[in-house]
Amino acid sequence: MSSQTPANEPVHIESEDQFAEMTGRGLVLVDYHADWCGPCKMLEPTIEEVAEEVEDLTVLKVDVDEFQGLASQAGVRGIPALQFFADGESAERLVGVQEKDDILRVVESLR
Repeated sequence: MSSQTPANEPVHIESEDQFAEMTGRGLVLVDYHADWCGPCKMLEPTIEEVAEEVEDLTVLKVDVDEFQGLASQAGVRGIPALQFFADGESAERLVGVQEKDDILRVVESLR
């Protein structure tokens, strides 16, 4: 898989190496979620809208059941959890269902 994401679409992480590569540069939003999580399902359409509307933002989805190590390294204790990276550095975190405007505000603040 190329490190460039097709704009407009969240990328489902398939390996820890892919995660490291994709969070290493640019503006990245990581959505830590699980299939069984009701609030995660509520947040999903918002995340998809943000991915579609913000061209220079890479959106990654990490299933915490599949990648417990990544979630643990990120300090994820509750889901949904959103972690923002700016040029490889963890920059901001939001926990719980978020309004689209709040997510966009964080993106703007990191530009």
